[in-house]
Amino acid sequence: MTTAATASPTFIRSDWIVVGGGAALVALAGLAHFGGWNSVVAFLVSAAAVCLLASLVGRSVEQLGDRFGPGATGVLQSALGNLPELFICIFSLRAGLVDVVRAALVGSILANLLLVLGLAFLVGGLKHGTQQLGSERARTIVVLMLLSVTAMAIPSLAHFVHSPAGEHEQTFSMIVSVILLGLFALSLPFSLRKDANDTAGEPAGHEAPRWPLWLAIALLAVAGALAAFVSDWFVVALQPAMDSLNISQAFAGLVIVAIAGNAIENVVGVQLAARGSSEYAFSIVLNSPIQIALVLAPVLVIVSQVFGLATLTLVLSPMLVVSLLLAIILAAFIAFDGESTWLEGASLIALYGVIATAFWWG
Repeated sequence: MTTAATASPTFIRSDWIVVGGGAALVALAGLAHFGGWNSVVAFLVSAAAVCLLASLVGRSVEQLGDRFGPGATGVLQSALGNLPELFICIFSLRAGLVDVVRAALVGSILANLLLVLGLAFLVGGLKHGTQQLGSERARTIVVLMLLSVTAMAIPSLAHFVHSPAGEHEQTFSMIVSVILLGLFALSLPFSLRKDANDTAGEPAGHEAPRWPLWLAIALLAVAGALAAFVSDWFVVALQPAMDSLNISQAFAGLVIVAIAGNAIENVVGVQLAARGSSEYAFSIVLNSPIQIALVLAPVLVIVSQVFGLATLTLVLSPMLVVSLLLAIILAAFIAFDGESTWLEGASLIALYGVIATAFWWG
């Protein structure tokens, strides 16, 4: 068995495609940015580069995380997988695109809960029939997700009902952000714990890491650094591209930025479901919304006020809050039912399409 693992190639074909394609698209994005290309072309090229860099981050993290167990893998994939979106949001705040950032935060949660989860249920259900989701880890993740996203929505509710707290929007958002980060720190021991039954939830035929440790760390560092540059180019092209295509800030954030920044979960979750590892896929997909609510959104609120960027608070529009809460409740119902079907997946995708269409006009 050791001999087989040693004989296996360091890079497989898909690795070369991601690395080579990512390098080519980063070069094209740089040429588009510095060469003054058409804003729409520059936007599309940089968006594609962000997606492939996110995929490279995901592969690097998978090769690292496999050495520490599925819990650590899920946390690392979600945390480092949100790096491209973090960079995009910071540069968007620097450019004053606050509505894009608010919509992107909600859109990332919606994309995972409705689009990615729906695709996973649809693909897995058509291939394997009814899928079982009833692991203890998955149920606990759903509860934590429900609580964290509800806490994230409280400042908006306070603003809508004109409570005294609503008059202190920035201060209240900062306090909530610190509390959410504290909750994330408290949740880490559970997330990183390696249970005895974890191997039962791993994908069938799960292979040993192909990359040596130094290579995984090196590619992760390079992909993270390049993601910072490409995210800046992406945001520079975003505003003129929105004007040329007549796209609202809300739709750009909710759909385009959210999907580009969450390429890892978009691919990994569906792949796991297609292999029949429904519980593992469910946990991986739901780790991202938790970290967006507990880490990404609070960090952006604090960074925006500490570093003098356009001020971001947790007060969202009524439509964003309603869409967010409906998606959370729906995902919770499916999780506690303990199983999913392809028709539930198709329904989640249809709901995502309806919500996305509702934001096309702003």
